[in-house]
Amino acid sequence: MQTTVVCYKVKADRVAENEAYIRKVFVELNTVRPVGLHYASFKLADGASFMHVVAREEYLPKDLNEMPAFQAFTKELSDRCEAEEQPTPMEVSKIGSYGVFTTKDASDED
Repeated sequence: MQTTVVCYKVKADRVAENEAYIRKVFVELNTVRPVGLHYASFKLADGASFMHVVAREEYLPKDLNEMPAFQAFTKELSDRCEAEEQPTPMEVSKIGSYGVFTTKDASDED
């Protein structure tokens, strides 16, 4: 499984807009329910930084980048971000996990 983490910080006046785009991605994910795709988004404690985690099975038939809501979210993401904190994708290797990506609802909210 390929896992990528993306971190960035948006401009203070664009936080709500960014969150709205992210919520639309989860609406589409819950509709399409792509097999082999695991995705989570987090807003960090500073209120303007975000982290996204995506894990893809090797056989993934439909990639996240092909989804219209995700394309809309990423289209002007760099404009929403602080200049010095643009999206930075990092490939990561799982050492272990417990209960991660096991919920049935892609927009699981606590």
